[in-house]
Parts: sequence; C-alpha cells; structure tokens
Amino acid sequence: MEEHKTDRDILAKGLKIMGMSLGCMFLGPTLVYIALTNQEKPLYIPILILAILLCGLAIFLAFKGINTVMDSMFKKK
Repeated sequence: MEEHKTDRDILAKGLKIMGMSLGCMFLGPTLVYIALTNQEKPLYIPILILAILLCGLAIFLAFKGINTVMDSMFKKK
C-alpha cells in the first residue's frame, strides 16, 4: 500500500486562497450593508455592484481553496 504525503507547497497555496476568501467574506457583506444604508448617495449602485461581486468571489475562492487543500493531501502525482 502506498503512503500518501501532503505536498506542503500546494497546501500553503490553498491556505493562502482560503485567507483571501475569508477577507472577501467580511468585506463583501460589510459593503452591502454600507451601500444599503446610504441609498441616497451617488455611489450607491457602484458600491452595491462591487459588494455583490466580492460576495461571489468569496464563494469561488472558498471552493477553490478547499479543492487545492484536498489536492495537496489526496492527489497522486
């Protein structure tokens, strides 16, 4: 039976992606709240669009980070 070892470089890359995802998870909803409480401001629409994009980016980066971490542990070279 083969022994699988974790590739530390790929694991570090996955954890960096997860860290970026965590930042987007806080920044996106915060910007949504700021945009929705200031609807009379002229930058309401651009801030809301940016916030929604950051929320989507957080979800994408979370899946990509988890996939990278799993590849570092279980993928055969």
